[in-house]
Amino acid sequence: MLQRLLCLAIGYGFGLIQTSYIYGRLNGIDIRTKGSGNAGTTNALRTLGFKAGIITLVGDMIKGLLAVLVTTLIFQGSSPELFPLLKIWTGAGVVLGHDFPFYLNFKGGKGIAATAGMLAGFGDMRLLAICIITFLILFNLTHYVSFCSMSMYVAFLIFMIVFGSMGHYGMTTPRLIEMYIIVLLLTILAFWGHRENIKRLMAGNERKTYLFKKNKTDK
Repeated sequence: MLQRLLCLAIGYGFGLIQTSYIYGRLNGIDIRTKGSGNAGTTNALRTLGFKAGIITLVGDMIKGLLAVLVTTLIFQGSSPELFPLLKIWTGAGVVLGHDFPFYLNFKGGKGIAATAGMLAGFGDMRLLAICIITFLILFNLTHYVSFCSMSMYVAFLIFMIVFGSMGHYGMTTPRLIEMYIIVLLLTILAFWGHRENIKRLMAGNERKTYLFKKNKTDK
């Protein structure tokens, strides 16, 4: 349990690096007072521009990746039988730190870019590719970032279970189940973070996002 808590703490520490908030402050803006008030990629893109959106996306992905790499350096040699699970604990910490930064009154982002970075560090390139492709295909079809983000998490959960059941992670069944539960909880958290978006999607007034032309509201 101590190893798990340490990984969670490592992840939370990296998650506290709020890219959009830092970028906004450097430009005299508090991102949490603009647009949706969310300290994430989509709100940065819409309120601060394309450059801010890309910087936020890359920065949040890097912190997820770096957190898992630190876990790799610490535990790869000493706990190989727990290694995939410990990386998921670290990723959970990153998402919690990103979503609930203590120094911003626990008001952060929704953890999607940070999750993508964690997936890159996790090392299962098939799982990463499936999640990215799921997001990109749905984004190209709908331009609803919220819908694509939640769908990505569902793909993450489903295919982790599929690959784990096929023996790809080399862990015992109890540890696999523990890993699945963590990802399930992160998926639930992602849906909870998008609860207002879900209401707008159901009402047909969720805002669409376009990368290469001016953002506009489509009904």
